[in-house]
Amino acid sequence: MNPSFTPGFQRRTILKVSWRLLPLVVLGYLVAYIDRTNVAFAALTMNADIGISAYIYGVGAGIFFLGYALFEVPSNLVLERVGARRWIARIMLTWGIISGLMAIATGPASFLTLRFLLGVAEAGFFPGMILYFTYWFPQQYRGRVISTMYLAVPVSNSVASIISGAILGMDGVLGLRGWQWIFILEAMPAVLLAFVVLKYLTDRPAHATWLSADERAWLEGELARERDHVESGGRLSLLQSLTDGRVLALCAIYMASVAANYGIVFFLPQIVKDLGLSNFMTGLVTAIPYAVGVIGLLLWGWSSDRRKEGRWHMVTAMTLAGAGLLGAAWLSGSYWAIAAMSLAVAGLYGSRPSFWPMPSLFLTGAAAAAGIALINSIGNLGGYVGPFIVGWIKDSTGSFEMGLYFLASCAFLSALITLVAVRATRAPAPGGPAKAGALGVEP
Repeated sequence: MNPSFTPGFQRRTILKVSWRLLPLVVLGYLVAYIDRTNVAFAALTMNADIGISAYIYGVGAGIFFLGYALFEVPSNLVLERVGARRWIARIMLTWGIISGLMAIATGPASFLTLRFLLGVAEAGFFPGMILYFTYWFPQQYRGRVISTMYLAVPVSNSVASIISGAILGMDGVLGLRGWQWIFILEAMPAVLLAFVVLKYLTDRPAHATWLSADERAWLEGELARERDHVESGGRLSLLQSLTDGRVLALCAIYMASVAANYGIVFFLPQIVKDLGLSNFMTGLVTAIPYAVGVIGLLLWGWSSDRRKEGRWHMVTAMTLAGAGLLGAAWLSGSYWAIAAMSLAVAGLYGSRPSFWPMPSLFLTGAAAAAGIALINSIGNLGGYVGPFIVGWIKDSTGSFEMGLYFLASCAFLSALITLVAVRATRAPAPGGPAKAGALGVEP
């Protein structure tokens, strides 16, 4: 290694890359998350206006993930071929347009169709960003980078809860309902950001004219060294990555986790509203669990990177999520349930920076593009299952209590699969060799 590539030089290079790329990525993911979940607040008045039940709403909230799942792997393969800049810009433009068109939903058929198309349009954005990070950040930095991106999730939920509650008050402006204004106004940032991404996102370090020659040389060399060590244990082909036991184990872990997460996201405003609050106060109170979630996200991301360990961080985070959901069900109908829900969200968000560095411990190139997309694709089917089951239980029992027990079981299942199916995960030390097969299914 070049003696000028000191630890201080390496940290400065990563900091430079982070400041250049992460603000745009985080902002894009924040907008994506708002546009996929703002239906939760629109539902406070939209459901009655267009005649949909809690069951149909749950199907519609979740059907987004069916469209999303079908197109994730093809989308990531296109990104690997044409570059992140053009493909991410295309994704943002199309999802922004369709998100705005949600304002014209007039009944169950149009609602379900538009939600499905929104999932198709957004497919590939999140796994594309995870893949993109492998082009820019060595393994020892990825937990913190992913936790930084995931800050967009609790922030978007908090911000959207407050803003959406206020926008509902625009009912009647220009003859539109408040829920229609939610979709129209919150779709605009995605369309505008598409053009910003097209101008400012850089595909690979080799194209980064804003890095010095030494910075590019170190970064490209470090990433190449990691790829070589991973591939020295055997390089998976694209097709092998789609059937590898490690990939399938991560699919199952993530699916159970996502079911718990979106079961909360799409019904939390209605759960809070049942406490007898106004739309605006519902927005403020709904923001509380997501604000607490930021603590879990940062704490687990820092600890996972510091200890270079993923398995036990994932287990403890999902166990906390399950315990919080059990508490929310037991305390249902009281403000104490919001405190329990806050613990659940802290665990759910804390699991993400522990989980997402795992695939790149054994996947590279096209296999990484396909494998990461498959994990996110299959995993996000939980985003269909969670809202669907909670909506069905709400219609059947008249309350959310049993639905919360179901979500708790999903969280505990995710922790259990991680415990029994995943070996200890450790990233390679800076400048040292990576362990081939650091992640694997236990015999």
